[in-house]
Amino acid sequence: MKELLNPALIASGLLIALSSANCIAAPPAASKFTPSTLKRIGSVDERFQSYNIEMVEVTGGRFWKPYASKAEVSTSSANAPAGMDPSLYEYRQPINLYVPRLRKLAAALAPAYVRVSGTWANTTFFQDSDEPAPAKAPEGFKGVLTRQQWKGVVDFSNAVGAEIVTSFSVSAGTRDAAGVWTPEQAEKIFNYTKSVGGHIAAAEFMNEPTMPEIGGAPKGYDAAAFGRDIAVFRSFAKKAAPAMLFLGPGGVGEGSPIMPVSMKMMKTDDILTVTGPVFDAFSYHTYGAVSSRCGVFGASATTTADAALSADWLARGGQSQQVYGAFRDRFAPGTPMWNTETAQAACGGDRWASTYLDTFRYLNQLGDLARRGVKVHLHNTLAASDYGLLDEKTYEPRPNYWAALLWRRLMGATVLDPGPSPSPNLHIYAQCLRQRPGGVTLLVINADGKEAQSLDVAGASERYTLSAQDPMAKQVQLNGVELKLGSDDALPALNGAPTRPGKLTFAPASITFLAFPAAHNAACQQ
Repeated sequence: MKELLNPALIASGLLIALSSANCIAAPPAASKFTPSTLKRIGSVDERFQSYNIEMVEVTGGRFWKPYASKAEVSTSSANAPAGMDPSLYEYRQPINLYVPRLRKLAAALAPAYVRVSGTWANTTFFQDSDEPAPAKAPEGFKGVLTRQQWKGVVDFSNAVGAEIVTSFSVSAGTRDAAGVWTPEQAEKIFNYTKSVGGHIAAAEFMNEPTMPEIGGAPKGYDAAAFGRDIAVFRSFAKKAAPAMLFLGPGGVGEGSPIMPVSMKMMKTDDILTVTGPVFDAFSYHTYGAVSSRCGVFGASATTTADAALSADWLARGGQSQQVYGAFRDRFAPGTPMWNTETAQAACGGDRWASTYLDTFRYLNQLGDLARRGVKVHLHNTLAASDYGLLDEKTYEPRPNYWAALLWRRLMGATVLDPGPSPSPNLHIYAQCLRQRPGGVTLLVINADGKEAQSLDVAGASERYTLSAQDPMAKQVQLNGVELKLGSDDALPALNGAPTRPGKLTFAPASITFLAFPAAHNAACQQ
């Protein structure tokens, strides 16, 4: 790892790259990129880059324990997913969604979606009264969501410009004597949301039906049972919230190494055979690996920091889309795709999920999935465990937050074709420049940890290069200056460096946005 990503090489390379393109020895071949001629290949939702706040964060409960936590190991399995080691989790008090710093940083990513869901949502009881939550959840549930907590979600949504996406409880407490799901709990949530000025923009029926028993569904739950429940839910939702997008099925792990062979799964193929094309948007989840917390899943299910810049690792988001895109094409062709949960690794993320090293995967996945036609991408999480965009105790931005902020400022909704890259280690994506008619933005990711890469670019640009003194650092620099909050949590100015046309050089292990405000690209005029 040290040889691949030498911090001194990265730092010196960045400084040279920002001064003169001729000062770094670059590969002899460089492709010509002309932003004005790039063709439109698709579009994403205006809220494409979005995030999750897990239901267990809202209610309080045991979520993935951060690696740095000093909390005492607990063996309580009060709300741990079925079959999982309870020592992997740590109790959190309910998140305070009124904290000014949290709201300010979330608002800077607007417009967005905030998805309040996750495994714990499958077994959460909504207490439709103003009484305090009981010490123990009602029979058939594992957690309790109070009115006050859900009002916090609604108020947060309205304050930060993030429309609500959610899912509903499917555990034994929601079912009739025949075991069929009933909408009683969901109806209470819809009614209360409306009464406090809220709006549920989109919803999945349940979280990750491909792993039903871990998620709290009844024992033996299968595709036929899911199909029966979906019919009930769809009929109810059409009356209760006719404008709400119905997302599904929300599968995870198929066609990837993250699920052990021994784990019982419900296949998306079987699900869609039963349900048919009932969903307004096809949702799925993406994790390229499980974190070391879940090493019991097997070595093939995990990854290491040494692989973080590899072609295999960076390709996994696209590979997952291919798997689920094939299901979509077969059962519901033309239906928009939403990636409703994704991060560096499942089970809370690895130690390096909170560092600059994961920013390569984060931005590459955004660019790749936008190019593949995915309309919405929801990162897990905003501020919990090691994969949060923000530190869960201080809400200090992590490198992926700064990357998200640059994406929000520079990447518009129209996706362009940048053409072939001159190097397999140089990942290039293009979209219209946000709020600048005719403008273009190139995202250029040099995943080569040793060698600089170059491009011959037509047109003057503004250059925004992210780098770090140490790839495992939790601090990141923009054009050589560390990004950090100012007084009263003011966001720093994100200024690009004026850059002349010609051969541009990109330092090893660096990420650059090139904004061309005067590209006059016809596809970007609106």
